[in-house]
Amino acid sequence: MGDLEQIKLHPDMVERIRQLLAEISKGVYEKENEIALSLLASLAGESILLLGPPGVAKSMVARRLKLVFAGARAFEYLMSRFSTPDEIFGPVSISRLKEEDKYERITQGYLPSADIVFLDEIWKAGPAIQNTLLTAINEKIFRNGENELKLPLKLLVAASNELPAHGEGLEALWDRFLIRVICRNIQKEATFHRMLLDETDMDTVPVFPHLQITENEYAEWQQQIKAISIPTDILDRITEIRQRLSGVEIPESDLRRSIYVSDRRWKHIARLLKASAFMHGRTEVCPDDLIVTYHSLWNEPDELPAVHQLVIHSLFALQEKQIKSVAQTLKADLKAYSAHQALEKARHSQNHRDDDLLIVDHFYFQLENHGTGNTFIFLADFMGMKNHQPQDAPQTGVMYTDPLHPERTLIRTFADSSQMKAKNARQVRLYRDNHYLYIDGVQYSMRRLRPGEKLAVSQSTRPTVNRDYETELEQANNAINSLAYKLYTNIFLCEEDKKEIEQHVANLRKLIAFARVDARKLLYGDEA
Repeated sequence: MGDLEQIKLHPDMVERIRQLLAEISKGVYEKENEIALSLLASLAGESILLLGPPGVAKSMVARRLKLVFAGARAFEYLMSRFSTPDEIFGPVSISRLKEEDKYERITQGYLPSADIVFLDEIWKAGPAIQNTLLTAINEKIFRNGENELKLPLKLLVAASNELPAHGEGLEALWDRFLIRVICRNIQKEATFHRMLLDETDMDTVPVFPHLQITENEYAEWQQQIKAISIPTDILDRITEIRQRLSGVEIPESDLRRSIYVSDRRWKHIARLLKASAFMHGRTEVCPDDLIVTYHSLWNEPDELPAVHQLVIHSLFALQEKQIKSVAQTLKADLKAYSAHQALEKARHSQNHRDDDLLIVDHFYFQLENHGTGNTFIFLADFMGMKNHQPQDAPQTGVMYTDPLHPERTLIRTFADSSQMKAKNARQVRLYRDNHYLYIDGVQYSMRRLRPGEKLAVSQSTRPTVNRDYETELEQANNAINSLAYKLYTNIFLCEEDKKEIEQHVANLRKLIAFARVDARKLLYGDEA
């Protein structure tokens, strides 16, 4: 079992967490997600930044988190340009300085003695405060004179109504906040009205003691979270997200942006995923845990919508690839089936002019003397062309590089080259007679069966369908439904997440529906 032996499964963990969040969210409207993410940050040993205007209950989030932990102590401070380290970390002990010539702070009642810390207007902190905060957030250590104090800090919540200014040395502190959330005013009018009518004292919300997390539990849980495993398929999904971050499409911009996320930050994100799995009562990270990662991957607010969408799309990437693979192969099989139908139609109409033409890959005829000999025309297109008469206008066609086989050139008798995205597509004039194809007036021979060469079986029978398309599509649909359900029941899902997921799932279901139509055409004929 290894590390898994260290994990005690808590089957009632999810219910306890949900009840705890419900209790501490009373009277704090439309901040349930911020509170849930703050609890996640505290169990993962991380810090959270709330970005938003004044008066949107940012400080209340930190105050409610204090209620989560039995006997927790809190520290709050509003930063200004004139804030000093004494106001944050405690004043210097004059008696110790006089009697023992030691420079030590009186930390009781200040940040070094607090379990939950809330620092408002964080970017106004001076360099001395910033440097001490970096050590406190990173290592949970405070150097007090000659001594190193192990901080009881479980969560640092920082708030600001602005991003850190560039070029002022705030990048390191900004990077330490693993979770970043944009806070807004109440959006729903019904919720706004409830807030107006609520007379509850927001600072005196009781929490049932049996729901609170004790000091011993917190220490035990920290070890159990470390032992949570991250399976290979989750690592693959993380890689997919990481790679997609190199070219993010920013809304209302023609440029793609590469979003930098350090290796250190990814390491902390892995810890966040483990904490999420633990809070859902699991021993390993699952795909739905990845939904929290988008809170950790943006640097500028205009990146957030794109990163949000990117993460959700990555969650369903395996199913999307499966659907597109089925759809692509279906299209190829349908082309082969169309070629078969054209061949059969010609035979039934007593038209035998093309009986000796060689069929390549089920649905191509080959030109013998065009270019390198790797030029092909679709069987159905060639057979559908009438023999050219002098009074007839040539048929419009298009010639392009086969995207699946770049060494090939393909010809279609329909299409507008200006609308094609295929490589090197150009418009051509086509006509034919019993023996040749004419491209822009130049005559080309067709590859015919050689003397003694037998008709291939594939030319005289309906193409074989080697895949159970309907079953594959049903499997993809079931996997999408299963993942969507798990996401909808995830503790950290917000309304915006649900809307984005619903939209993406609807788009995937459309792809499945279109593929099912093609599958029925292939299996039961065009009239099905």
